Amino acid sequence: MAQAAPKLIVGLGNPGAEYAQTRHNAGFWFCERLAQDLGVNLKLETRFQGYAGRSRDADIWLLMPQTFMNASGQSVLALAHFYRILPDQILVVHDELDIPPGQLRLKFGGGSGGHNGLKDISARLSSPDYWRLRIGVGHPGDRNEVVNFVLNRPRREEQGEIDAAIDRALVNWPKIANGDWNSATQSINTRPAPKEKS
Repeated sequence: MAQAAPKLIVGLGNPGAEYAQTRHNAGFWFCERLAQDLGVNLKLETRFQGYAGRSRDADIWLLMPQTFMNASGQSVLALAHFYRILPDQILVVHDELDIPPGQLRLKFGGGSGGHNGLKDISARLSSPDYWRLRIGVGHPGDRNEVVNFVLNRPRREEQGEIDAAIDRALVNWPKIANGDWNSATQSINTRPAPKEKS
């Protein structure tokens, strides 16, 4: 398994205020929170077709593509190519239908699982061999409802669970930043204990 420390963190989502609170933008939510924690100023960089900023301390770029989800790879490739960042030095953070809200999965490589953002990134990079942090948003239970589901806001209790999962991911950020992927994966992929009902 690749053990390179990351040089590029990509949060996936759709641009525009109407999408800001929708499930499909969970990757943006993580990226915004991480930028805040690291004191990184995300600015619109037209050459990279997205909001980008660099952490001086860790020499890591943060990127939020503004190309719409299905063309996310354009933005990722532009920045990765410019700074000579290899696929295994990239972490893509995205919403995941097959995981319930409140849970996360960190994994290296694999297929797109029907996620159009990942599909485009893998095609543009000519490689699926990058890291993914999958933020669970749950599934509507009907394949035909998926598009409508991801382009709508989570229910209030779901939003709380997703926010708590992002908190957990950020607690593990130092491990990720150091390339300690095994330890980060173990911690992040452990299911949180169910809350006791009051």
